[in-house]
Amino acid sequence: MKYLVICFVIVLSLLVGTGCELLPNIDTSPSPSSPPANHTANPINPDWTLPPAENSDPLLPSIAKVVALVKPSVVAINTEVVTYDIFNRPSTLEGAGSGWIIDEGGLIVTNNHVVEGAESVTVTLANGETYSAETIRTDPLSDLAVVEINARNLPAAKVGDSSQLRVGDWLVAIGNPLGLGISAKEGIVSRLEVSIPVSGQILGDLIETSAAINPGNSGGPLVNMKGEVIGITSVKIATVEVEGIGYAISTKTAIPIIEELIRTGYIIRPWLGVVLRSVDQFVVSQYELAVDKGTFITEVAPGSPADEAGLEPEDVIVGLDDHEIATAQDLIEAIHSNQVGQRVKITFWRGDTQNTTYVTLGERPPP
Repeated sequence: MKYLVICFVIVLSLLVGTGCELLPNIDTSPSPSSPPANHTANPINPDWTLPPAENSDPLLPSIAKVVALVKPSVVAINTEVVTYDIFNRPSTLEGAGSGWIIDEGGLIVTNNHVVEGAESVTVTLANGETYSAETIRTDPLSDLAVVEINARNLPAAKVGDSSQLRVGDWLVAIGNPLGLGISAKEGIVSRLEVSIPVSGQILGDLIETSAAINPGNSGGPLVNMKGEVIGITSVKIATVEVEGIGYAISTKTAIPIIEELIRTGYIIRPWLGVVLRSVDQFVVSQYELAVDKGTFITEVAPGSPADEAGLEPEDVIVGLDDHEIATAQDLIEAIHSNQVGQRVKITFWRGDTQNTTYVTLGERPPP
């Protein structure tokens, strides 16, 4: 008996010491009494093969070829703006931006914010030739501008159809980042028809791209793989947490405005004739308003459509036709959605009383 116990202990010790190596082929999983119907050894389809791949799109054209095609049409724009300190002492600030040639006769497209308020604007072509701006026409609401220089036979860029873009399409942004000279950055279409607030207004129908956009790129072309301009680089989101989100004004939106700037010199838009401010808690408390949202009128232009309709400073507009007005931007967008000469209904508060009036929108005066 003592011998049997000793043998059992020895065998048990060997098993424990060698672990799994003594039991290499033992399946410890429980076996069902009968396999499920969908788990059998029979094939699903013995004749199955991987479907043949469809003919794929041809390889993307070389980005280098696209840049070589467009770069001669891209210009560097340098500006000088005079500012004054609290002691009324002048100082000159230099700025840099980009643009692109839309007409061989010396017409260049850029952003309004590139040339806005500049005392001097200098354009440098790809070949190094430098010209002073002869004429500048701008539209702050769309952030677009046209600059004319005294040059001819320039290499104009081709304009493409931005409405044909798809998310994921390759793009190239060409411009003058940081004022260091013309360079190119590749990316894709990230989103389409984007609207974002910029400097107190809304820019709409923007193309969002992953192509790197830096200060100085503004006004430069965003081009497709055919070398066609499909956007005007305009703005980027610049915070520590954000990377690779830039925006361009689509050619679908930009070209009609550019054409009107060239042909007319300014953009004809419907006009109410008021200076506005969005209602906030400060305005509510300062003027003891009866409403906490809407558009507060600070000034009414004499003889304007608003003046003729009886609107006054300190009135609060809360509706235009069927548009609810909560901010100044709401009213601006509602006005621009109508036509010059169109009659609209305006709902407003004066003191504790809600009123309505009808306004025939006029034509915005030239700048």
